[in-house]
Amino acid sequence: MKKVVAIGGGSGLSTILRAIRDYPIEITAIVTMTDDGQSTGRLRKDFNLLPPGDIRKCIAALSDNEDILLDLWQYRFKKGVGLKGHSLGNLIISAAQDLYNGSFEKAIEGMCDLFSTRGKVLPSTLEDVNLLATFRDGKKIKGESKIRKYGYKEQIERLYIDGKVKANPKALIAIEKADYILIGPGSLYTSIIPNFLLPEIVRAYSLSKAKKYYICNVSTERGETEGYTSLDHIRALEQYQIFVDLVLVNSKKFRKGSGDGYVIPVSLGAKTRDLYHISENDLVSQANPLYHDVDKLGQVIWQLIIKR
Repeated sequence: MKKVVAIGGGSGLSTILRAIRDYPIEITAIVTMTDDGQSTGRLRKDFNLLPPGDIRKCIAALSDNEDILLDLWQYRFKKGVGLKGHSLGNLIISAAQDLYNGSFEKAIEGMCDLFSTRGKVLPSTLEDVNLLATFRDGKKIKGESKIRKYGYKEQIERLYIDGKVKANPKALIAIEKADYILIGPGSLYTSIIPNFLLPEIVRAYSLSKAKKYYICNVSTERGETEGYTSLDHIRALEQYQIFVDLVLVNSKKFRKGSGDGYVIPVSLGAKTRDLYHISENDLVSQANPLYHDVDKLGQVIWQLIIKR
């Protein structure tokens, strides 16, 4: 059975996990640990907890359990002093960490067992880490949520993390043993690249003999990749030593209005086909054309795997 490692964070990582979870492959998700928004940010501050939000989404994406249990897991409180804004799943992970004598890693393993996940979910690091960014205007911002917000008015120039942070050893082993590594989709600067700010992750990835695929977003993202082509995505990755064998891009054209104006599809970019190996397919969700269709995406990835 082929070993597939998916690296990312946010809703993008859970999308790719849903896309591939029903195929006969061995899945490991490696999740960024820089999230500090909403419920996650409050739990990090109040309980000295590593970010549970993206972990929670990945467990849900790989779960074999009934929908009602997943609905409870993903439920976010709409009112209540101290509860409003919190996700029930995040609170359960926090409680599980206490039950496992403060081990975030064992708490995740316990939740994966509880939800019968079809794969492993691993934090990229087991240490507290914060994302920092320098913008083109020279401004330096600390914290993923603040970086995302400031990105609405200025372009990110460079990302980095504070201090020397060690990678999760199990994540390094998964990368070493992988047959395929999938990067993306998701927020380029706040979900994908942060994993590769850990030197050990970059080293393991560079040495890995796995086939490496980048799944490019189907639409631009305000605050991060406005005006970006697929070529811009690839070159941004390469600034952080993230080189890939193949880029999966959406070929279906669309235009959709949003509250902030128009968000447009990510175009291929001039000469991209001449410079990189590109796989072009209709990957758009009909229900929400700003995102991938999980069935279409899963079928394309599976075809790439069995052809190789």
